[in-house]
Parts: sequence; C-alpha cells; structure tokens
Amino acid sequence: MSFQNLKKTSRTAIDSLQSELSKLNKGADSYKDDRFWKPTLDKASNGFAVIRFLAAPEGEDIPWIRQYSHGFQGKGGWFIENCPTTVGGKCPVCEANNELWNSGVESDKKIARDRKRKLSYISNIYVVSDPSNPSTEGKVFLFKYGKSIFDLISAKMNPEFPDEQPVNPFDFWTGANFKMKIRKVDGYINYERSEFASPEPLLGGDDAKLEKLWKTQYSLKEFVAPSQFKSYTELQKKLNTVLNTSRDVPATAEGEDDDEMMSFSPKFEQKEQKAQREAAAKSFGTEKKPSPKFEPEEEDDAMSYFKRLAED
Repeated sequence: MSFQNLKKTSRTAIDSLQSELSKLNKGADSYKDDRFWKPTLDKASNGFAVIRFLAAPEGEDIPWIRQYSHGFQGKGGWFIENCPTTVGGKCPVCEANNELWNSGVESDKKIARDRKRKLSYISNIYVVSDPSNPSTEGKVFLFKYGKSIFDLISAKMNPEFPDEQPVNPFDFWTGANFKMKIRKVDGYINYERSEFASPEPLLGGDDAKLEKLWKTQYSLKEFVAPSQFKSYTELQKKLNTVLNTSRDVPATAEGEDDDEMMSFSPKFEQKEQKAQREAAAKSFGTEKKPSPKFEPEEEDDAMSYFKRLAED
C-alpha cells in the first residue's frame, strides 16, 4: 500500500480494525460451545429449571456418554486433558496416581486424590422451563452433568422399593420431566432436592413433533472419538512438563491391550470408598454398610471447574 492510499483509507481503517478486534474477542471465548445448556444460578447459587432427557440420537444406541478428565496444577503449569480411560486406553496420570496411592504414604494419597479423574456425562435434553433464561425453552441442547444427577436417573430406572415402577427418563412417551433444584451446600453445587415429575409424554405424545425434535438432536459419538484424546506419549510429555520432572514412556504403552479397563482409577477409587465405608461402619458401631449419602456434585463442567481453580 502506498502512502497516498494509506491516507485515503485512514477514515475507514477503524471499521476494519474493529471487525478484526471482534474476531479476536470471539476467539478468546472459543472454548464455549453454544450447543450446551447450563442452568442459570442467582447470587446465592440457587437455580431452578425443568428439562427432559432425550432418547439416543439417530444412529446411536445409548442416550448418554461418559467422560473422564484430569485437571490439576503443577510447577510447570496446568494439566487439563481428557483421560483415555474413557475409551479403555492407558493414561500416564492414572498410572502415576496408582503408584502414589499404593505407596501407603498419606501425602502421596492426597496428591493422587487431587489428580484423580473427574467424571461427567453428556446427554441431549429438551428445555421445558427455564425461568432465568426463557430464550432456551422449547429447544434441544447438549447437557453435561455429574454423578449425582446420573444417580438420580439410575434410581428412576432401577427403583429401590417393590411398590415403585421403573421409568426410563429418556423415553419420549413414558419418560418424565426432570425438575432441577440447585442449591449451594458447604461450598458445592448440590442437586439433592432435584426430582423427576410423574411420567407423561413429551410434546403431548405428538409423533410428528417428536420425530422432528429427534432429528435435531446432537450426536454424542464425537465426544468419545479418537480425536478427543491425546496419545499416551503426548500425555506423558505434558505431564513431565507440568510436574517439572521426567518419566520414561514405556515402549509398549501405545496400542497395548489393557486387561484392567481404566487401570488406576477403579483401584484407587474402590480402595478409598472401601476405607470410607469401613470407617463409617465403625462410627455407627456396626459393620453393616451405612445408607448412601448424597455427596457434593461431581464436576458438571470440567473446564469451568479448572478455570475456577486457576483463578483462586
């Protein structure tokens, strides 16, 4: 561009620069996926909405997918990655955690707990009512949720008492709306008061409307696709950087059959849970397993959780 042309465009240059600036600002928030719905909370972290879990999308068999991820900070920065154990792969973080847990040293166990897998599920939902964000009502979204909500779903499908009938919450015709009641308890988001309404057809059971809705659902397969997970070698290198250490990568790590699916986490988590149950039984003066207790919610949105940690 000549100097004369530079001068001619000086009055309009700001428009193009503002456009480019807008693109950059959008890029800074590129991790946000508008396909996902999240409940809106007030200043006290309370919230309410009614949603309907939807059937498996076209071409898929299961109406949810389960994901594991890791998020923790070391001397060399943050480690925020999907865990390959989600799809039965080997994970260097899980293996390192297993070694720490088996050391028997309490400080090592604490590190293992801090670095353990975060659990989340993803399903398609239909927003029935969202008083805090009415623009989402009547639309289909993806919803990421944790173990406590999944336990409520499981309990609805497998009732504890013989006078209760099993209900498939994902069914268009015989399912039930989910009344999400959110509170903050002991610093954690809690869904204990959430419940399913009585079973009723979605959209009045109108098959034409239901088929149209079904065809707008999002595929869940992409969230467990190979592209969602880094290789064992890549994860090990990043882990070494974050922990500011070095650890050899076994030559057979990649492509090797995993006889113990999700190797570290079940061992660590089961041992920890067993210890907690035994301690609880002793506190009650009996070895009988205590009644289940509603624990603080597993992280619904891992990225938001890790971001919050980074800001603390």
